[in-house]
Amino acid sequence: MTERVRIVGEELLSDNWGVVKKTTIELRRSSGEWQRQVRETYDRGDGAAVLLYNREHRTVVLTRQFRFPVYVHGAPGTSGDRGWLIEAVAGKLDGDDPITTARKEAEEESGYHVHDVELVMSAYMSPGSVTEKLSLFIAEYDSTTRKSAGGGLADEGEDIEVLEFGIDDALAMIGTGEIADAKTIMLLQHVRLRGII
Repeated sequence: MTERVRIVGEELLSDNWGVVKKTTIELRRSSGEWQRQVRETYDRGDGAAVLLYNREHRTVVLTRQFRFPVYVHGAPGTSGDRGWLIEAVAGKLDGDDPITTARKEAEEESGYHVHDVELVMSAYMSPGSVTEKLSLFIAEYDSTTRKSAGGGLADEGEDIEVLEFGIDDALAMIGTGEIADAKTIMLLQHVRLRGII
């Protein structure tokens, strides 16, 4: 295979919650000409998300939490609170495999203990600048699998509200902008397209 990318230089801009690098590359264009480009990447590790669904009641469990980048963007949240998003349960892998992370985050954030976790897809959510690859799962829940109130981990800065919606209501919320999170939209549309609920 012909080399198409050369890394010329790299500068660490930040190593806080994630790693931000400025990299100078040379990219071989389709014409064969080499072009120099400067790109910034944000690396916070890979993650996993899981949509909890109840087939019998045709419901899903989602969370509502504060997201600072959304706040900075300035868009109003679901109840007029700027920066709050309704999302599927999700978290960083932190050394675990994606299935373990999906199960752990489901219990921490929603309070539900899930067993049968099914991989739907893995996807890059913002490949223009973010290195994260997200594994997206679905898992069934019912009242017997609720082990706690959920809400996330306070020492990680989480203050998560657990919500339950009918699938039709959740899908309608995509159209109104009340659900604007990409992973959640993908998972909700998946369960509808596959006829799961």
